[in-house]
Amino acid sequence: MSYGIRHIAEITTGSFLQFRGDDPIEHLLLDSRRLIFPDTSLFFAVKGPRRDGRQFMEELYKRGVRNFVVDAWDGEEGLAGANVIRVDNVLEALQCLTAFHRRQFSLPVIGITGSNGKTTVKEWLNQLLEDEYQIVRSPKSYNSQIGVPLSVWQLNASHELAIFEAGISRRGEMQRLAEIIRPTIGVFTNIGEAHSEGFSGRAEKAAEKLQLFRDAEVLIYSSDQPEVVNAVKEWAGKAVLFTWGRNDPGATVRIDAVVRNGAVTRVSASYLGQTIFFDIPFTDDASIENIMHCICVLLYLGRPAEQINLRLQQLTPIAMRLELKGGINHCSIINDSYSADLSSLSIALDFLSGQQQHSKRAVILSDFLESGLDEKKLYTTIARALAQKKIDRLVGIGTHISAHADVFAKWFSGVSVFFPSVEDFKKDLHSLHFRDETILLKGARVFEFEEIDRLLSEQIHQTVMEINLNAMTANLGQYRQRLPPATRLMAMVKAFSYGSGSFEIASRLQRDGVDYLGVAYADEGVVLRKAGIHMPIMVMNTENSSFDLLVAYNLEPVVYSFGLLDPFDRWLKKEGVLNFPVHIELETGMNRLGFPTDEIDALIRALKHANFKIQSVFSHLAASEEAQQDDYTHLQAGIYRAAVARLQEALPYPFLRHIANSAAIIRHPDLRLDMVRLGIGLYGVDSADSHQLELQDVSTLKSTIAQIKRLKEGETVGYNRRGIAGKDTVIATVRIGYADGYPRSLGNGVGKMWVNGRLAPVIGSVCMDMTMIDISGITDVREGDEVVIFGKELSVNQLAHWAQTIPYEILTGVSGRVKRVYFEE
Repeated sequence: MSYGIRHIAEITTGSFLQFRGDDPIEHLLLDSRRLIFPDTSLFFAVKGPRRDGRQFMEELYKRGVRNFVVDAWDGEEGLAGANVIRVDNVLEALQCLTAFHRRQFSLPVIGITGSNGKTTVKEWLNQLLEDEYQIVRSPKSYNSQIGVPLSVWQLNASHELAIFEAGISRRGEMQRLAEIIRPTIGVFTNIGEAHSEGFSGRAEKAAEKLQLFRDAEVLIYSSDQPEVVNAVKEWAGKAVLFTWGRNDPGATVRIDAVVRNGAVTRVSASYLGQTIFFDIPFTDDASIENIMHCICVLLYLGRPAEQINLRLQQLTPIAMRLELKGGINHCSIINDSYSADLSSLSIALDFLSGQQQHSKRAVILSDFLESGLDEKKLYTTIARALAQKKIDRLVGIGTHISAHADVFAKWFSGVSVFFPSVEDFKKDLHSLHFRDETILLKGARVFEFEEIDRLLSEQIHQTVMEINLNAMTANLGQYRQRLPPATRLMAMVKAFSYGSGSFEIASRLQRDGVDYLGVAYADEGVVLRKAGIHMPIMVMNTENSSFDLLVAYNLEPVVYSFGLLDPFDRWLKKEGVLNFPVHIELETGMNRLGFPTDEIDALIRALKHANFKIQSVFSHLAASEEAQQDDYTHLQAGIYRAAVARLQEALPYPFLRHIANSAAIIRHPDLRLDMVRLGIGLYGVDSADSHQLELQDVSTLKSTIAQIKRLKEGETVGYNRRGIAGKDTVIATVRIGYADGYPRSLGNGVGKMWVNGRLAPVIGSVCMDMTMIDISGITDVREGDEVVIFGKELSVNQLAHWAQTIPYEILTGVSGRVKRVYFEE
């Protein structure tokens, strides 16, 4: 469905600052990196906390976009022949347009909100209902003030059911989302601590969320949630209340019993005077709660319990993330094989485009089923998307995509090959010669691309470190929002990005728009340059042997002594290199590296004749995280400011000043200056212990249980028989040891691991490759089960405390043999 640009101007009450013609609009664009269809896209120049969308308009114009919505425009050159609509508020115009679009359709719409479980409930409802309805749903976790409009814009005449989720973080937001979604069926999952900072308490947050359902026909929620129940009592909505719970005899669906048996949970309930049973293929409390919401939706829609129970057996865990990992023959594999639709394909292609480690990109696609579009139009759209993203080759799997090989031949210039089934692909895999390329797997669930994933993935040790790229971006935002708009940000990616990875982390930070990267040594910077990182990189520990690498790969060295300055200057002059960018480090009290204050005059004389262009002058704070050391921090800052003033007076051009690290960004706002250096905070550790930040765990270290043993009282465990069973004991041997970075100091009950929702203490000494834990009293533990060493359930701070060290050492100590798997939710 498309709208003329004139009609859009009317809908948004905008006025044309420049008009070229009534262009048809099919696609809404807010991120220049996600452009696929320039001729039918409308760019909304939304202002963010640090970036104004208008600064990307000229670039988008050069790439073919001719339609823009702005709140101000000076008639910049380079946009001749474009439609430019002026509105009072760009975000509100986007919401107004999509609210109008929603009103053009009369169909059942399930709206979901709550603190947790929104995306899971949405995806499981889709699995349970997709055989009955042509469904449109929110892509991934698109539930924000921007995500909801983009989700609803997908609606077209072929859809029979919509499922949208809505999330809020402050007062007043839900009313706008309610206008856009207009749900007929409401699901309120629960109320918790997530995004609580914008509200006075849970009660206010629950009341705000309820505004989504003001015009809904029915509201489904758990009557075991007291905050939700109390909020509903005060609510002015007219919806029928459909409740479920164990503790409420008046619940619409009363839970009588919950019995776990192996991997299945049987729920017995009373509904409309009858006893009904559901066998849920999960045993954890969160999954049972989410599935009960889904069951109530189906009961409300009139589906019999027997039919619902059959469908429940088809439910699969929700893989709400893109995974990036190593593959065969030096390939990188992006696994997004749990769904195949145009919205999620766009997200996946964007993620693929952000990977610069290989020059070649391949996409393996299955048939796109139940899109509601004419198949020729569907595969034309896909072919054009692949061409726009400059994909080198396509492997199509399925009879439908194969039948449209001619469409890809017309619109896609890369190499295409098609197979009727996964089995046919597997037979010919050897002939495809995947090597040194990034491969995206994108397939509908029925195609079971997991087999392809296993074939293409590098065989890995079962201990893995999972890196949540969304969490890292969120952490970056937590610090950014505290910086003045003009203050730049350097992200420290030294020491393998605090154990998290190399180019994978740098690629994300480059995409997120940080201003600088900081590495420890030149060879780390070389790896990033070879992986396609083009942003400025500062090398902290410059070595005389690396001069040629610095120049060859445009890496900006830190110069901290005359023993480095003089030979590097001579080398540059010998090579004929002029005005090479460098950074000057000053010693202000850390007593590690840097020019001391009594050498400033000599430094000024040397810099006046050197072949350098000074990019920045900085220093290191020794104890910015400790309140008892604030006097010393202020002393360092005073020494630094005085030295910088002398340098700036002597040099004929300005340079950047920076001294604030992660802790100082929060604790010493006066030291943010021209740039800050964000290190451990980026990875989810609040080194200032400020309690001002909502940081997320970026890294999760996991392993699996190799074997379970039952010991009699008095039996011993491990080397030197250090572990002794004080009673009959059940132990599990976990596939991690000190060679993987698990500290040996955590042996003999000092450390613990997270197993099935419980902490299990280490018993005996930590071995090189294995560690034994006491799982006595923890139920339903099996060989092969997952064990969390640190992550959301067990923080790296806690692990470091047990080991009597700091989180930095734990994170950077995780061995290179532990495979890193990167994902984007």
